[in-house]
Amino acid sequence: MKLSTSKLELQSALQKLSKATPTRSTLPILSCVLFEVRDSETILRTTDLEITIVVSLPASIETQGSTAIPLQTLLDITTELPEDARINLSADENNKIKMSSEVGTYDIMGKPADEFPAVPEVDNRKSVGVSSGALNDLIKKTVFAVSRDELKPALTGVLFRFGEEELTGVATDGHRLVRYARKDHKAAEFSGDVIVPKKFLNLLLNVLKEDSATELWMGDNHMTAAIDGDTYFTRIIDERFPDFDSVIPKDNDKELIVDRKALLSAVRRVSIFSNRSTHQIALRIDQGQIQITTEDPEKSSKAKEEIVGKYSGEDLTIGYNAAYLKDILSHITDEKLKMKLKTPISATLFIPEEQKENSDQTMLLMPIRLND
Repeated sequence: MKLSTSKLELQSALQKLSKATPTRSTLPILSCVLFEVRDSETILRTTDLEITIVVSLPASIETQGSTAIPLQTLLDITTELPEDARINLSADENNKIKMSSEVGTYDIMGKPADEFPAVPEVDNRKSVGVSSGALNDLIKKTVFAVSRDELKPALTGVLFRFGEEELTGVATDGHRLVRYARKDHKAAEFSGDVIVPKKFLNLLLNVLKEDSATELWMGDNHMTAAIDGDTYFTRIIDERFPDFDSVIPKDNDKELIVDRKALLSAVRRVSIFSNRSTHQIALRIDQGQIQITTEDPEKSSKAKEEIVGKYSGEDLTIGYNAAYLKDILSHITDEKLKMKLKTPISATLFIPEEQKENSDQTMLLMPIRLND
């Protein structure tokens, strides 16, 4: 194998590929990037066995061949080379890599290409009609609420529900739930439910741009995304997602309309004084006024702020985990927020006062019992 390429092209490719390289693994080959130098193209690939990334590297090809090179070493030296450097890479039959540029020569020990895992087999692949803008929007609105509990694998990803004329994303960790629907979706070949892992969605957020050329496919076990010529594979989570519709209350009869930024700012300030383990704050709501309070007996600290709002219903005091509440308030799209409440132990709904065109956003947060 022998090729030459520019520092910037190689660096850009390796930075993308590093997202699917595990930091620790019992399989040393997974810390490598596979180079496949063909007659007319050079393909680079990494995998952590859950996610696979395939990138095409612009290069001048002298000799075909393939080898696996430790990614971090290659990225580190490439990053330190001059911006206009031209890099020559070659590998012999023993996978000894020689890397050279105008400033020096570097020897790296590679690994046999045949040790590297194969590209995932994507059976019965069907196209999913979704734009990069819609996909980016849906991921941003939902992924923050995904659970970290590996004992509940269904909750460690976002449920994508591909309907005929609606695309819905749902995420929950048991304390909060987000449902976000795009009504400007037109189904392609695939319709149905699929749970996509959080790690893959965060990866897509890093590479998706508003004008990205994006295609999405669903297979039996994998989702495939092609974005600006690069290909990303992920295993889907083969579990049953909870019945989220039954969790969303239909009879919350108290309604508070408040300026979202004012409430978020107050919660941020007051929560500084909350207990570090419970993050507990209280909202005391009466006609036209919301009092946000917290107290931490361990540190003998307390805080209180008041903001105005429009409230209909009986006076109510309800407690929340401030970290979860800040997340919810940060991801609502409208400046005016509608909170629908019932009792101090019932789930609260958070809804934009005016939904954006072609979208429907609902968030749910469970309260916490307040200390007397």
